[in-house]
Amino acid sequence: MPTTPVARTPVARALVTGAALTVLAGLAACGTETRDRPDRTLGAVKPAKPAKPAAPARPVVQGLPGMPPVLDPRDVYAADRPGKLSPVVRDFPSRVYVPNTESDTVSVIDPKTYEIVETIRVGRQPQHVVPSWDLKTLWVNNNRGHTLTPIDPKTGKAGKPVDVHDPYNLYFTPNGKYAVVMASLDRELVFRDPHTMKTVKTEPVSCYGVNHADFSLDGRYFIVSCEFSGELLKVDTEKMKVVGQQKLPFEGAMPQDVKISPDGKRFYVADMMADGMWVLDGEKFDTPTLLPTGKGTHGLYVSRDSREMYVSNRGEGTVSVFDFQKGEVSRKWRLPDGGSPDMGGVSADGNVLWLSGRYDDEVYAIDTRTGKQLARIAVGRGPHGLAVYPQPGRYSLGHTGIFR
Repeated sequence: MPTTPVARTPVARALVTGAALTVLAGLAACGTETRDRPDRTLGAVKPAKPAKPAAPARPVVQGLPGMPPVLDPRDVYAADRPGKLSPVVRDFPSRVYVPNTESDTVSVIDPKTYEIVETIRVGRQPQHVVPSWDLKTLWVNNNRGHTLTPIDPKTGKAGKPVDVHDPYNLYFTPNGKYAVVMASLDRELVFRDPHTMKTVKTEPVSCYGVNHADFSLDGRYFIVSCEFSGELLKVDTEKMKVVGQQKLPFEGAMPQDVKISPDGKRFYVADMMADGMWVLDGEKFDTPTLLPTGKGTHGLYVSRDSREMYVSNRGEGTVSVFDFQKGEVSRKWRLPDGGSPDMGGVSADGNVLWLSGRYDDEVYAIDTRTGKQLARIAVGRGPHGLAVYPQPGRYSLGHTGIFR
């Protein structure tokens, strides 16, 4: 095929020249980039870097209305880390408050010296010392005196007692709206104003000996132990109503302290006659299983890193250390010379477990790193629900110190 002759007209020459210049300019521009990056193909588009996979979003917990938001859905105790004190309590002196049920007094111990620095006279048969929801007050539950004695933890001074019938134990709803009095002999859960303690609603129960409790992750219900009839209750927090009840599958069961697992999936209920903890699915509220820990299982206290729980075995003078992840007792500490470890709490730094010696009129300080007894302190008669204060946390759910 013959070659077409190149046009020689001025217009044609101009068009050819312009096209050539354009091509040369484009090659020059590409050539600059190619010299810098010789591995690049001329005119190639730079590939985009693959996007990093987004971190999975934490599920949002729809908590009880008015409740402070859950910090970590995987750990209800996330606010309880060592030394993480609320500004409300930061200036309070560190003390251990011991209610002596048969002496009608509260022994106040300085945890640095292991010495009693004050003895406060209160009402008849004080059972527990309970931090208020707003962390500003300690309430002494004078069970047979039918009063609550307020103590200012900043000054250590007791205030005027408030009339409250049968206050065996005391809790607070997670939104701070109500105090819940465990009226053990009256067979009632009494919802009260958390400041004045005036009755808002009374919920009668058919079981005997309501005494201990803990709340679900979202705060919408709580599990209650009934000591004298061996039963458990499930209570709707907002409705202030019992919505479930069951008998424990053990003849003569006597359930005591209650604690929820860090992930909120299980409740543990100490049983002093079954010599172990009942493991319960709170949502299903079906039949729990028994995990043996020791004779006279009584108090349950979570470590500051949420990995373990200290279980006091009152009938054998020991403390079992329960591993949450493994779901088993990892070791057991035995008190020298025996004892009757009952209720208590963990120090703000997490290094010391404090327990009352119910039948030995003494208090034990135990090193949580080694299990070694640090001190054995003589107090009044029948020491029971002692409170270590202050402790980390944003608010208190009651008892001897359940903080969130």
